[in-house]
Amino acid sequence: MEILQYTEAHQQFRTKLRKFLAEEVTPYADQWEKDHIVPKSVWQTMGRAGFLGTGVPVKYGGMGADFLYTVIGIEEMTATNQTGLSAQLHSDIIVPYITSYANDELKQKYLPGCVNGGIISAVAMTEPDAGSDLSSITTTAKEEGDEVVINGSKTFISNGINADVIIVAAKDPAMDNPYQSMSLYLVDSSNPGFKRGRHLEKMGMHSQDTAEMFFSDCRIPKTNVLGKKGNGFLILMEKLQQERLVCSIGAVAGAHIMVEQVKAYCQKTKTPSGKPLSKFQATQFTLVEMMTEVKLGQTFIEKLVYEHMAGDNVVIETSMAKYWTTDLIKRIADRSLDLMGEYAGDEQCRMVRAWRDARILSIFAGTNEIMKGICAKFMGL
Repeated sequence: MEILQYTEAHQQFRTKLRKFLAEEVTPYADQWEKDHIVPKSVWQTMGRAGFLGTGVPVKYGGMGADFLYTVIGIEEMTATNQTGLSAQLHSDIIVPYITSYANDELKQKYLPGCVNGGIISAVAMTEPDAGSDLSSITTTAKEEGDEVVINGSKTFISNGINADVIIVAAKDPAMDNPYQSMSLYLVDSSNPGFKRGRHLEKMGMHSQDTAEMFFSDCRIPKTNVLGKKGNGFLILMEKLQQERLVCSIGAVAGAHIMVEQVKAYCQKTKTPSGKPLSKFQATQFTLVEMMTEVKLGQTFIEKLVYEHMAGDNVVIETSMAKYWTTDLIKRIADRSLDLMGEYAGDEQCRMVRAWRDARILSIFAGTNEIMKGICAKFMGL
């Protein structure tokens, strides 16, 4: 029995999206890797085609679609072999903060653009001295009349160069409690006092524009707070379930694609004796082990998607899934390169890019060590 029940509308969406990506994204992935950025016009093309912000309510320009559209989007985007057009980050991790916690004025201002691709979003949490431990952030937000003045810096911000609107985590310097003092604010890239820093060079995900951000007396309206002031940490905790689930879906989808690609390579590549690599028992056993792990991961993820859509609290389970699936894709990538031998040292080998891109997955969205710590706490350890 299938855990997830896809309707005809879901299948039509997948077919339409796959065709769009084959024509508008995949052919340009190599150039974007060289450029280290995706043109903003591509985001607009994707938005106008109806593939961004599918979960945004209809009144703000979206489809009001269920989470299965997100699953389809992640799976199909993963197959494009590029990470710069990170639709899942924009649509399914960042935009939901605006949908859930912004006032109606901010929703009217930003959500239609987030859906049509005219507005690209980013979330600024990480700082030079604060990563997974958000209680250590030092960026401040001080109220002055009807404004909030933000000072501080952020780093490793995905979509950092292209971003038009940024969700920024900052603390009230007048409060001592690191959790109760944190709030989330919407900062427009046109706000005075906001400045982009370096376009960072990374080991992988080359087509994704990752950057530093600086806030120097950056003034925004006090109404640009998401939710209530001081509830930033609680809001982040509420949204982490979906963020980690999105990450896990992408990891399993990526691992599955890797196995299929290395299987095809082993079937067509022959040894000097004329025997395909796939006919050797050692190769067969390795491929079977890899696919088994992928299938196990897929079943776990589908169960979590089902429970997430039902509104269940699966924070612990998604934390488990996040660490296990992202470790999985790294194992699959390593073993794939081993099977491909000398060809795996050639930049023309698609698996090389996939291997580099997969490495970061166990670090962002909370490191896997943090995930295990969360699970250990709830296990009473």
